[in-house]
Amino acid sequence: MARKTPNTKPQQGIEARRAAVQLLNAVTVKKRLLSEVSGPKGPLGKLDAADKARAQRLALDTLRNLDRADRILGPFLRRRPPEEVHNILRLAATEIFVEQAPAHGVGNALVAIAREINATSHSAGMVNAVVRRLGELETEKWNNLPVPRLPKWLRKPLIADYGKATVEAIEQSHANGAPLDLSFKADAKLPEGERIPTGSLRIKDAGQVTALEGYQDGGWWVQDAAAALPVNILAPKKGETILDLCAAPGGKTMQLASAGADVTAVDISESRMGRVRENLARTKLTAKTTVSDALEFKEGSFDAILLDAPCTATGTIRRHPDLPYAKDGSEFPGLFELQEKMLDHALTLLKPDGRLVFCTCSLLFDEGEIQVEDALKRHPNLTVDKDALLVEGVEPEWVSKEGGLRIRPDFWSDIGGLDGFYIAVLRQKL
Repeated sequence: MARKTPNTKPQQGIEARRAAVQLLNAVTVKKRLLSEVSGPKGPLGKLDAADKARAQRLALDTLRNLDRADRILGPFLRRRPPEEVHNILRLAATEIFVEQAPAHGVGNALVAIAREINATSHSAGMVNAVVRRLGELETEKWNNLPVPRLPKWLRKPLIADYGKATVEAIEQSHANGAPLDLSFKADAKLPEGERIPTGSLRIKDAGQVTALEGYQDGGWWVQDAAAALPVNILAPKKGETILDLCAAPGGKTMQLASAGADVTAVDISESRMGRVRENLARTKLTAKTTVSDALEFKEGSFDAILLDAPCTATGTIRRHPDLPYAKDGSEFPGLFELQEKMLDHALTLLKPDGRLVFCTCSLLFDEGEIQVEDALKRHPNLTVDKDALLVEGVEPEWVSKEGGLRIRPDFWSDIGGLDGFYIAVLRQKL
């Protein structure tokens, strides 16, 4: 099947392509997350809105298809090129086979970009030759490649937890990307979308978020359906005192506040707490915000606590395909230990008859099932409330043997999937 040729000139979009290459280098060379380099001082800072959006899309699509790009480039490379050169070629493959852009236009722009950079200028001729070769291939060559695999450092522990077949299904969900999910107030003016079983509003091909109906009214906020479940499971009641530990960027804080709870939101980062305050102001919701290390926060006697603990975020790769290439797993042990300390400390801030929802946006058992199993051993008076998990839309088979809720990206794949999450409700016996 021949590729479609869009109505664009070959040299259009060179600014967006240049920024996309810089974003890729930030992730795979400097090992930084896209969120860390997407501010005004980063590669996107001087771009207009259209080029900024395109650069982000190109970088995300390339990262999502990195394994596939490397496979299709392999026969044209005698040896693995320097990473900066490799990223230019990966972008070329993604544009040609995902965006179906004409190879000559892609080649002209990327050769010009290669010549601008000291680390790649000597490879401009090779870039030109390889892009020409890519342009001679049929789209089916790309489509017949295996689903992009996760890097070995992450794939290996996931296979140990789930088995190869499940990991392959998760990888397919990562390759598919993620639609936009919204949480909302009861009286919100909402854009057109599909209400999914857990109650979130799902929008496919959403475009610019701030242009969606109701954004300026503040009746809704962006939040993956899986990320909305911890508050649904906590089931806040009007007037309850609830502590939201590690609250940024504020989606769960807004859920709690919209239910009428008396919310205290805590986060260690002043800048991240600034985002929580901005989101609260836009949605016209109220919560007490405190910048503090969660382990040093001493106010106690809360009716309920939501601990969305710092974690590897391996459940969010369908939306953040940069994570497997910016990280290498070396931070795992420190995060596991921090989660354990936070869970123990949070229990000291809870009323005797209160409930603690512990959750992580992780796929790793070490950050979910095993954390709860270990907590039950450390605290003989601690119990797991399985019944609290069965809220609207939750499938009973998602409940794991220790009593938590395990959500995977391949669940509901026919309607766009979910982020990976683990959620457990803990209570202390009186």
